[in-house]
Amino acid sequence: MIGIIGGTGLSEPSFLTQTAMRQIVTPFSEQKVQIFTGRLHGVELAFLPRHGKGHRVPPHRINYRANLWALHSIGVRSVIGVNAVGGIHAQMGPGCIAVPEQLIDYSWGREHTFFADGLNNVTHIDFTSPYDERLRRLLIENAGAQPLWPHGVYACTQGPRLETAAEVERLRRDGCDMIGMTGMPEAALARELGIDYACLAVSVNWAAGLTQDIITMESIGEVLRTGMGAVLGVIERAVACSAKLREVAE
Repeated sequence: MIGIIGGTGLSEPSFLTQTAMRQIVTPFSEQKVQIFTGRLHGVELAFLPRHGKGHRVPPHRINYRANLWALHSIGVRSVIGVNAVGGIHAQMGPGCIAVPEQLIDYSWGREHTFFADGLNNVTHIDFTSPYDERLRRLLIENAGAQPLWPHGVYACTQGPRLETAAEVERLRRDGCDMIGMTGMPEAALARELGIDYACLAVSVNWAAGLTQDIITMESIGEVLRTGMGAVLGVIERAVACSAKLREVAE
């Protein structure tokens, strides 16, 4: 099953049909994880709103372990993480979409691994390439008419505040092309569970200090209203393509 983790601007499964809502009990939270299941182009999908119902959970308070464990427990083996980001690279102006190939984690204090307690042996995962290449190619090859940048380094910052101009300059020098707050530990937890994971990032603003403009939630919301439509177009084409590939294989 394919899972979609929706972030800012994508918190409802309106693109699915035959929708049902499930409440999943996990070992990592007293609260159940809400997952919607449904179909898109005949393919069964699971949709999880990363920030919870009503978009109320800030990036540093998201229970990433519970979310990924819940998806895995219902049979999800591939996840597309949708992320709103601030653009640093010239290719990442507001409204642009990217499928990053690398990331740098600047977050801290988050529960970031399943391999912490009760282990028989210390466990490490290979994370050289944090995103699954097969899933990345599926998204890239189904961009359609939508301009899509098939590269980039995602910087995961702590949030919930936005960055200072000096911090953005530091990230630029580090080689980062876009800034988000939710890409980690999500990607690493997926790898620990054996889930293929790719990021579909939509730029909602230029990062701090790159223009004279003040970043506001109103301006971000305006970009999201059109940007998420383009993101869903990529997802729909990718899912339809995966269904065709499955039919050929069968």
